[in-house]
Amino acid sequence: MSDPLAVLQRIRESTPRAIEPAEEVCELCGERISPEHRHLVDLHARTLMCACRGCFLLFESEGAGGGHFRSVPERYVACNDFELTPAQWDSLQIPVSVAFFFLNSSLGRVAAFYPGPAGATESELPLDTWADVVEANPLLGSMQPDVEAFLVRAGSVPGGRTRRAECFIVPIDTCYELVGHLRRLWRGFDGGSEANRKLDDFFTAIRERARPQ
Repeated sequence: MSDPLAVLQRIRESTPRAIEPAEEVCELCGERISPEHRHLVDLHARTLMCACRGCFLLFESEGAGGGHFRSVPERYVACNDFELTPAQWDSLQIPVSVAFFFLNSSLGRVAAFYPGPAGATESELPLDTWADVVEANPLLGSMQPDVEAFLVRAGSVPGGRTRRAECFIVPIDTCYELVGHLRRLWRGFDGGSEANRKLDDFFTAIRERARPQ
């Protein structure tokens, strides 16, 4: 008869070890970083990169590193006096109630994106109304190209309900975080109840972080 202790030892030795979660590292220098790290925008590849504090600080100044990378700031501004009429929103021809806009320095124009089941979708429709919106709201002129965005949740929602449009200047990575959440939860044409609850929670968190203009 086998020794029970020896059998137990063999079982222990054959039990797979728990897989350690992958360590997060700076995508520039390879240094370990915490989950609450900052980001850079790669202006050539048009992608976000995880960064350690040192690399983040290195590219805070505009033009640092030949303009290849830009640090994403942490500014959250509530545009409480912002005016966006339903007619203006309709003229932007965004098919859902949320969108974000930022100045793409490579293209020299404002890019408009909205979330959905496929992720961030760029609106390729004319943005003639955008010039009128900026003229009426000079605060938008303070946005840093590529790294800050104007995030809007329109006043009309599914089911015929209405609310006042919510508008914020936020870090660009915040917008892509929202896109990731909604892509995972999206159901049907309007996102479904779970995605809309996430949207409510996300905007509540932004509201709490944002300072008035």
